[in-house]
Amino acid sequence: MAHTKGKKTVKAKIAEETDLYHDIEPEKRKKLKRKEYEELLLKLETELVKLQEWVKAKKLKVVVVFEGRDAAGKGGVIKTIAGCLNPRICRIVALGIPTEKEKSQWYFQRYASQLPAGGEIVLFDRSWYNRAGVEKVMGYCSNDEYEEFLRSCPEFERMLIRSGTILIKYWFSVSDHEQERRFQDRIKDPTKRWKISPMDVESRDKWVEYSMAKDKMFSFTDTKQASWNVVHADDKKRARLNTILHLLSVIPYEDLTQKPFKLPPLKHDVAYVRPPVTDQTYVPEKY
Repeated sequence: MAHTKGKKTVKAKIAEETDLYHDIEPEKRKKLKRKEYEELLLKLETELVKLQEWVKAKKLKVVVVFEGRDAAGKGGVIKTIAGCLNPRICRIVALGIPTEKEKSQWYFQRYASQLPAGGEIVLFDRSWYNRAGVEKVMGYCSNDEYEEFLRSCPEFERMLIRSGTILIKYWFSVSDHEQERRFQDRIKDPTKRWKISPMDVESRDKWVEYSMAKDKMFSFTDTKQASWNVVHADDKKRARLNTILHLLSVIPYEDLTQKPFKLPPLKHDVAYVRPPVTDQTYVPEKY
């Protein structure tokens, strides 16, 4: 089945059911109920698996960059995409603070080492754009390093594309009020408290500086070959659905998933004697 036909069917159905593509301001759209969201997500996850099999069969190299403010919802979208896919084909890259050795390297070097081989999808949870955002605003790089990044980044991305890499970039846009609400939620919830760092707290006072840095970054790196795709992220559920739907629409694919098949009957070896359960250590069944 050709993807062009399947893509239209999926996109049209989801648009009709959720108003995702209606001319309505994002903040005025109705909230999706959990059941409705899960039903829509299941359809998209089925398509993601088809895309995965196509990438594997055609040896495609796919890079998806996720950027945006702290607590914009990038991590949730990335986990949703990767959650239904084969980790041997789709992997997440979330690099930490560069080592002293990495600081002395060409800036793009440690990111280039994470790029996909044929048949792989790499999801960058933040990327080389750290230099245009946090490093610039927080003073972690010199002005010369920053300006050089703005000059070099479009060329770096054009090289990736010329080499056959499919590059897709998403910017998650969240309002200051929603970001603050999510920060407070993380502080109150002990299972989420690790998500907020001292740098996140310090960045709260630099909202305007981050906005200015983002605007300048876009002016240099929102190119015809590698454009930015902005996601309204105040509504997490819609942001996830919209992002996945868009991702499916920009990579043509066909359905190569295996057809259902029957398993052969289990074979029972009468000569096999199972060792006593007392010879093994079991996890206590407390629940």
